[in-house]
Parts: sequence; C-alpha cells; structure tokens
Amino acid sequence: MKKRDKHKQQIVDVNDEESLIDGDDQSRNFDEEGSGMIDKSDFLLPARKIHGNAQKALVKSDPLQSYLAEINRYRLLTRDEEITLGKKIQEENDSDSAYVMVTSNLRLVVKIALEFQRLWMQNLLDLIQEGNIGLVQAVKKFDPYKNVKFSYYASFWIKAYILKFIMDNWRLVKIGTTQGQRKLFFRLKKEKQRLIEEGFDPGPKLLSERMGVSEQEIVEMDQRLDGWDLSLDEPIRDDSSTERIEFINSDIESTEEKVARKEIEDILHVRVNEFKKTLKARELDIFNKRIFSDEPLTLQEIGEEYNISRERVRQVENNIIKKMKEFFKNEMPDFAEYDHTL
Repeated sequence: MKKRDKHKQQIVDVNDEESLIDGDDQSRNFDEEGSGMIDKSDFLLPARKIHGNAQKALVKSDPLQSYLAEINRYRLLTRDEEITLGKKIQEENDSDSAYVMVTSNLRLVVKIALEFQRLWMQNLLDLIQEGNIGLVQAVKKFDPYKNVKFSYYASFWIKAYILKFIMDNWRLVKIGTTQGQRKLFFRLKKEKQRLIEEGFDPGPKLLSERMGVSEQEIVEMDQRLDGWDLSLDEPIRDDSSTERIEFINSDIESTEEKVARKEIEDILHVRVNEFKKTLKARELDIFNKRIFSDEPLTLQEIGEEYNISRERVRQVENNIIKKMKEFFKNEMPDFAEYDHTL
C-alpha cells in the first residue's frame, strides 16, 4: 500500500470556515495504546483541499450535505485489505493505515447516527462526530487475527459512543441516565410487544408494574422513542430526488458477520456463566428471574417470594448490576467503554 504523500486528505471541521479553505497538510500521530487523549483531528469531518470558486461554494453549502458528498468518495475495504491494514496498525503503529481504515468506514458512522437521530433533537453532526470518535477507538483496538469483520466490530464502539453522548446530554433530550430510564430505553418496546402477544393492552399502568418504574417515566420514554425527527425518506437536499436511505449502504448480514456475532455471543455467554458463580444464592435467583430473564418477574413478585419490600429487591438488583459491570471490566477490558449499556 502506498503511503499518503503531499496529496493526502486533511481532517477538518466542516463547521469551521477557516478549516475548510486551509489547504496546508498536517501529519497525524496515531496512539497505539488508545489510552491517551484523542487529538481533535482524529474524529472531525474530512474534506478535500479546495481550489478556486469551489472554496466559496463549499463553505456556503449545508455542512451535512457537504459531509455526505465528501465521505462518499472513500471506497469500502475488502476483508483482506482490513486485515492487512489492521496488522500494520497493531504491529507498526502506522498512522496512514489507520487513516484509511477510518475514512473508509465513515459511511458506517452516518448510517448508525441516523438510527439514533430520533433520540436527539439537535444537529445530526453531533452524533456523527461522537460516532467518529468511537470509530477511531475501534481502529485502535481492532485485532486483525480474530475472525471478526471490522465493520461489525466497529459498530459496537460507534453505537456506544453515540449512546453515551445522548445519555450524557439527557437534559437536552430528556432520556435520562437513571437505572429505570436506561431500562426503559433498552426494553420498553420489547416489553410492549410481549404484552400484546400475551393478549394484554400495553398501557402505562401495566408496563409500570412489569418494569418496576413509574407510569410517568413510561409515558415520557414512550413519546421520546416514537418521535422521529429525521425521516430516512427525506431528500438529501430540496432539489434532489436522492433520499438519505439510498445514500447509506445497508448490506444484509453476511455469513462472516453471522459467525463473528456467534463468536461474540459465545464469549459473553461464558463470561455470564462465570459471573453467576460469584453470586450468593438469593442474588443468583434474582439475577435469573429479574435481570437475565426474557420474561422478568416484577419487583412485587420477587418481594413476595422472599418476604421483602419492592425497594429492597430494587437495591439487590442494582447491587448485582454494579457487580456485573466490575466483573466485565476486569474480565473483558476491551469492553470497558460499554459499561453504560449494561
């Protein structure tokens, strides 16, 4: 693979006019360990060096439109190319290979950011930029010797950073970061569907009892999850018939990705079984019936079984989750960034 030369692309912020028209090349160092501070240039949006009248036109255009058009120039990598670049990154700390890996997967970040847009009332570029940070981390952490496709591996990092950004800014989007709100974020729609299949009306009162949160929290989260702010059928610009959904590459999961997913699920299954061995009898029972069950018992049901209050059951449950987070951080260091999803 040829090294990038004086014609290499520059990483700039599309919201910064000076960055857009600045044609000076800058070398970028790649943090091999991924533990230090991330340089701003690692995750801002890419743009080509612009000449003549094109400078003025690009600066005046919508930043999102410019960005989508720009990243579409970078071709996707083959599996062999991913492995070759991954080896250079891990073994030689090669910043050029890292640059190629990042730019070739920027469309994946946009696709995932669009999936989360319904939860974010602000600029979509906020989510894209956070997702790009996750992508950079994925490039740093990717092990080319494991049978896992990079796009599949990177999607976990991208989603984690976007979701963490949304959760950290809950005062703006009103999702929240309490235990109950996180539970609703991940399980509300699934619980509603389960009740419908069982022949029940999934109203706030029943959902509140089943999930152990207040009816008000149910109503607020339900409204938030149902409120899409960006339609994938919306044209990229007013004079274009091209829709955002057409721009995003949405491949059906390949056999390789299915194998990779199965490998990850197997690893998690083993770790969960190991974690169970660290629990006391009552904790294990609550873990199986409340946390790790497809049809979890309510706080009331478990409380009656052990002759304790609902609040006490909630305390035990929270303690188990805290233990589980620490266990996974110790046993699976690469997944420490995902503790907000547990």
